[in-house]
Amino acid sequence: MVEIELDGKKVEVAPGSMVMDAANKLGTYIPHFCYHKKLSIAANCRMCLVEVEKAPKPLPACATPVSPGMIVRTHSDKAVQAQKSVMEFLLINHPLDCPICDQGGECQLQDLAVGYGKGNSRYAEEKRVVAPKEAGPLISMEEMTRCIQCTRCVRFGQEVAGVMEFGMVGRGEHSEITTFVGKTVDSEVSGNMIDLCPVGALTSKPFRFSARPWELQRRKSVSPHDSLGSNLIVQVKGGKVMRVLPLENEAINECWLSDKDRFSYEALDNADRLVNPMIKQDGKWIDTDWQTALEYVAHGLRNIRHEHGADSIAAVATAHSTLEELYLLNKTVRGLGSDNIEFRLRQTDFALDGQVTPWLGMPIADISKLKRAFVIGSFLRKDHPLVATRLRQATKGGAKLSMLHAADEELLMPVANKLIAAPGDWLAALSEVVVAVAAAKGVAAPAGFENVEAGAAAKGIAATLVGIDTPGAVLLGNAAAQHPQASKLHAAAQWIAEQTGCSFGYFVEAANTVGGYIVGATGKGAGKTEAAFATPKKAYVLLNAEPELDAANPQQARAALDGAEMVVAMSAFKHGMDFADVLLPISPFSETAGTFVNCEGRAQSFNGTVRPLGETRPAWKVLRVLGNLLGLSGFDYETSESIRDEAIGKGNLDLSSKLNNVAKLAPTAGSYAPAGQLERVTDVPIYFTDALSRRSEPLQRTADANAPLVNLSKAVAEQIGVNAGDLVRVSQGAGSAVLVANVDARLPSNAVRVAAGHPAVATLGAMFGPINVEKAVEKAGEGK
Repeated sequence: MVEIELDGKKVEVAPGSMVMDAANKLGTYIPHFCYHKKLSIAANCRMCLVEVEKAPKPLPACATPVSPGMIVRTHSDKAVQAQKSVMEFLLINHPLDCPICDQGGECQLQDLAVGYGKGNSRYAEEKRVVAPKEAGPLISMEEMTRCIQCTRCVRFGQEVAGVMEFGMVGRGEHSEITTFVGKTVDSEVSGNMIDLCPVGALTSKPFRFSARPWELQRRKSVSPHDSLGSNLIVQVKGGKVMRVLPLENEAINECWLSDKDRFSYEALDNADRLVNPMIKQDGKWIDTDWQTALEYVAHGLRNIRHEHGADSIAAVATAHSTLEELYLLNKTVRGLGSDNIEFRLRQTDFALDGQVTPWLGMPIADISKLKRAFVIGSFLRKDHPLVATRLRQATKGGAKLSMLHAADEELLMPVANKLIAAPGDWLAALSEVVVAVAAAKGVAAPAGFENVEAGAAAKGIAATLVGIDTPGAVLLGNAAAQHPQASKLHAAAQWIAEQTGCSFGYFVEAANTVGGYIVGATGKGAGKTEAAFATPKKAYVLLNAEPELDAANPQQARAALDGAEMVVAMSAFKHGMDFADVLLPISPFSETAGTFVNCEGRAQSFNGTVRPLGETRPAWKVLRVLGNLLGLSGFDYETSESIRDEAIGKGNLDLSSKLNNVAKLAPTAGSYAPAGQLERVTDVPIYFTDALSRRSEPLQRTADANAPLVNLSKAVAEQIGVNAGDLVRVSQGAGSAVLVANVDARLPSNAVRVAAGHPAVATLGAMFGPINVEKAVEKAGEGK
């Protein structure tokens, strides 16, 4: 450690630290603009000039390394005079538009100008003007004249997002930040550049001109989207959510948010919001009151149980529902005598039920410290944007990342080894890695692997995993968990992790996937579970689920719902109008209290930030009343906290001890499929994963929300005579869709990539398995 004196106080910091680090450790504030603790040092704003004894002139605190015995003064006359001079330069060209600036009230330049700026300016010449830019639907660049060239946005793109979407052009007073010619900002974490901007140059396009910072009330919440459980500050005005910002938590989301977490709030006032209970009578929807609607539901469920037995009733939820909602839904269904409840709508292999309760297998923060990682079946950047930023950080620290996936995606980070194969060949490819690891370790491969021969890519993966005593992880992504052979992939991956000393886990799909397992909302039990709609039932209760978009097989789901006698949809939005019988308006995350359990097993509770819209009610209250109407015992809860305490125990927020990734299943060798049959590769686009993101208008105008294309390998495109931009008919089972083709050289030769979760592909079948494509002449989007 190096000891220095700063403003008369002694402080010890690590060798190589900067004066700014020492000041931060002491809690001494040094004014700055370009410095940010998560970004590299640029030292181009010069606002942090300090006096260092024996130095001929003031030095920038952010870029001056400490040395033993150094004496620093941050508020001496010399330092303050230097800081004031820099401020005068910064304000020379800055427009005097604070009264109408969107950042007014939360602007670093404005704040520091009060302490370090002069009452008048000596600059009488014309000020420069920078033309507005167009950066897409999320970031506004209308006022780039305000930019002070701190380059935080440029460095964030390069270092955290992994893609340089902003850059600086020009020199001197002609310098300006801009996007590449004709390009918009399309990164899935781009909104963080708005937070980083210390002036009003980059602002939130959806929030712009809608409120002043001092008018907003700040409330804590938790993201309802991916499995990270990012901490949020929800800002409210007049009972309406106006903006969502990150709440800093180093253990989870650091100080970042994905764009989905940041902008999905725009769906909360969507025209699709369901604000009154509705019942279908004679084919027409009519508004009704809660009492009538719930009595209708209770009466209908009792009748169906009486006529067809309790097993004919099923409940289907999504993992975006809270712990309390899933617990009560489970309790209601089991109270009726049925075991048919499922929240894993995209999963099809349940062989590990009763053995495995999937989780990350390590703290989220440790991802940044990994030195070797093997990721299997994950569209990483879009499925888990902030996990990708942590892995990117790890690779910068020398981590070797290996991937087994169906598409050679651009991860915007160095990947040491890639095994690209169609999903049906994943087990065969993983078998190669098992054999390569066994050879590298000098141990016997599991029984049945005698005829498997490891290729060069598998040997490369084994080499990065074996023989190094450093933090490592074998991680299964969403696609691996949804795979028809998920249990076999798990067994092989678990063996690899055990042999290489790596931790083993799942990224898990959604905000409360882990919570769903903990409360037992998972079907009949060990080895008996089947996909949610595999066996049609007479009655369905849907909680936050839109089965045509959320199910592993939309055709199967729709057939089951069309054939049911009663479908009750509990949702914040109007959907399922053609197959549902009752619509019950329930609160989205912003209007209810609840708990999400993230991928590391951390239970995070939150309160509603605004009052429920119209007649909307929290789902836990709706289920509590429904339980009472059905005459079930134990439905006398007063608060969501009492439900949480019953479900997981009082004060029990670290649930990792209840989780388990270790299965008692011997690895099975796979073999490559014979050539000829085309296979579907399916991703769920980042802004179509759940009801909120599907209805956020700004997110739906981004490049990631464009209508899905049919991505064909070069071999398939040539075989059916299709070029990029042509129309292709894609068919599975009884359904088909006509979509625009794209030729993607990164796909295996026998793979066809078609997204799921989008209305344009809701007529197709299973996410995995055979698929047919042919050239079409009909217009795109047609489905049958």
